[in-house]
Amino acid sequence: MPFDDSVQVLAEDECLLLLNTREVGRITFEFKGRIEIFPVNYGVDGAVIVFRTSPGTKLEAVPKTAVAFEVDSWDPESGIGWSVIARGRAEEVTTNIGRVAEHLRWVPVHPAAPGERSHWLAIKPTEITGRRFHVARAKRERL
Repeated sequence: MPFDDSVQVLAEDECLLLLNTREVGRITFEFKGRIEIFPVNYGVDGAVIVFRTSPGTKLEAVPKTAVAFEVDSWDPESGIGWSVIARGRAEEVTTNIGRVAEHLRWVPVHPAAPGERSHWLAIKPTEITGRRFHVARAKRERL
């Protein structure tokens, strides 16, 4: 599908800037033959995305499979929206020894979901893509 002037493909550095403007994203992965998607509060250090979780599906599956992480935003007044997707692998860094893992555990991440979120997962993307788009007012009114 060709993009018209209303869709702009974003450079990786702009995608990283946009990732830093939000606190909630969605992680998706395959688990037991199903595609799972979860909203998570996250932080960013360079290109590494960090989030905290409790024992369960994310902790069990994410370090063993490829993941996609998506963040987006929409301003209804201007009609401008954007979406950034980071793809790669994640690993648990809760107890990893080393300066990098220790540094990642200091990234500000404030889970909104209730309960203890003591496990740290870090996504090191192999690909980051994004798009910014504008929807004309007439089209927005029909949505």
